[in-house]
Amino acid sequence: MKWDIQTVGFDATEALHTYTKDKVGQLNKFYDQIVGAEVYLKLEYNDKGDNKVADIKLNIPGNDIMASSRSDKFEASVSESIEKLKRQLRKLKTKMEVR
Repeated sequence: MKWDIQTVGFDATEALHTYTKDKVGQLNKFYDQIVGAEVYLKLEYNDKGDNKVADIKLNIPGNDIMASSRSDKFEASVSESIEKLKRQLRKLKTKMEVR
Protein backbone atom coordinates (compact mmCIF):
# COMPACT_ATOMS: atom_id res chain seq x y z
CA MET A 1 0.00 0.00 0.00
CA LYS A 2 1.23 3.47 -0.86
CA TRP A 3 1.28 5.92 2.05
CA ASP A 4 0.98 9.67 2.16
CA ILE A 5 0.74 11.18 5.64
CA GLN A 6 0.73 14.95 5.83
CA THR A 7 0.50 17.19 8.85
CA VAL A 8 -0.86 20.70 8.71
CA GLY A 9 -0.10 23.22 11.44
CA PHE A 10 2.22 21.03 13.55
CA ASP A 11 5.03 18.46 13.43
CA ALA A 12 3.84 14.93 14.18
CA THR A 13 5.79 12.57 16.39
CA GLU A 14 7.04 9.23 15.12
CA ALA A 15 4.62 7.54 17.52
CA LEU A 16 1.67 9.29 15.85
CA HIS A 17 2.92 8.26 12.40
CA THR A 18 3.28 4.64 13.55
CA TYR A 19 -0.15 4.63 15.22
CA THR A 20 -1.77 6.03 12.08
CA LYS A 21 -0.06 3.53 9.76
CA ASP A 22 -1.02 0.62 12.00
CA LYS A 23 -4.66 1.67 12.18
CA VAL A 24 -5.01 2.34 8.46
CA GLY A 25 -3.12 -0.86 7.63
CA GLN A 26 -5.73 -2.87 9.53
CA LEU A 27 -8.30 -1.86 6.91
CA ASN A 28 -6.76 -4.40 4.53
CA LYS A 29 -8.58 -7.07 6.54
CA PHE A 30 -11.89 -5.58 5.46
CA TYR A 31 -11.04 -4.91 1.81
CA ASP A 32 -7.91 -6.24 0.13
CA GLN A 33 -7.93 -4.00 -2.97
CA ILE A 34 -6.81 -0.81 -1.22
CA VAL A 35 -4.05 0.73 -3.36
CA GLY A 36 -3.07 3.64 -1.15
CA ALA A 37 -3.99 5.86 1.73
CA GLU A 38 -3.77 9.63 2.07
CA VAL A 39 -3.91 10.88 5.64
CA TYR A 40 -4.14 14.56 6.53
CA LEU A 41 -3.71 15.45 10.19
CA LYS A 42 -4.64 19.05 10.86
CA LEU A 43 -4.35 21.21 13.91
CA GLU A 44 -7.00 23.91 13.71
CA TYR A 45 -6.82 26.80 16.09
CA ASN A 46 -10.17 27.56 17.68
CA ASP A 47 -11.73 28.16 21.09
CA LYS A 48 -13.05 24.62 21.38
CA GLY A 49 -11.05 21.64 22.61
CA ASP A 50 -11.79 19.55 19.53
CA ASN A 51 -9.18 21.14 17.28
CA LYS A 52 -7.44 17.99 15.98
CA VAL A 53 -8.77 16.76 12.64
CA ALA A 54 -7.99 13.51 10.81
CA ASP A 55 -8.99 13.22 7.14
CA ILE A 56 -8.30 9.80 5.63
CA LYS A 57 -8.80 8.98 1.95
CA LEU A 58 -8.44 5.41 0.68
CA ASN A 59 -7.54 4.86 -2.96
CA ILE A 60 -9.51 1.93 -4.31
CA PRO A 61 -9.81 0.97 -7.99
CA GLY A 62 -12.98 2.57 -9.29
CA ASN A 63 -13.85 4.31 -6.04
CA ASP A 64 -12.06 6.44 -3.51
CA ILE A 65 -13.61 6.69 -0.08
CA MET A 66 -12.97 9.31 2.56
CA ALA A 67 -13.74 9.91 6.20
CA SER A 68 -13.07 12.84 8.46
CA SER A 69 -13.39 13.36 12.19
CA ARG A 70 -12.54 15.92 14.83
CA SER A 71 -11.55 15.34 18.43
CA ASP A 72 -9.35 16.64 21.23
CA LYS A 73 -6.64 14.02 20.45
CA PHE A 74 -5.24 12.91 17.12
CA GLU A 75 -5.43 9.24 18.11
CA ALA A 76 -9.16 9.56 18.79
CA SER A 77 -9.71 11.40 15.51
CA VAL A 78 -7.84 8.71 13.58
CA SER A 79 -9.77 5.92 15.32
CA GLU A 80 -13.10 7.55 14.61
CA SER A 81 -12.20 8.06 10.95
CA ILE A 82 -11.10 4.41 10.72
CA GLU A 83 -14.45 3.26 12.10
CA LYS A 84 -16.26 5.36 9.49
CA LEU A 85 -14.08 3.84 6.75
CA LYS A 86 -14.78 0.32 8.02
CA ARG A 87 -18.51 0.92 7.64
CA GLN A 88 -17.99 2.29 4.13
CA LEU A 89 -15.80 -0.67 3.15
CA ARG A 90 -18.36 -3.16 4.44
CA LYS A 91 -21.06 -1.40 2.44
CA LEU A 92 -18.87 -1.33 -0.69
CA LYS A 93 -18.03 -5.01 -0.32
CA THR A 94 -21.72 -5.88 0.10
CA LYS A 95 -22.60 -3.94 -3.05
CA MET A 96 -19.89 -5.75 -5.01
CA GLU A 97 -21.10 -9.18 -3.81
CA VAL A 98 -24.63 -8.40 -4.96
CA ARG A 99 -23.45 -7.73 -8.53
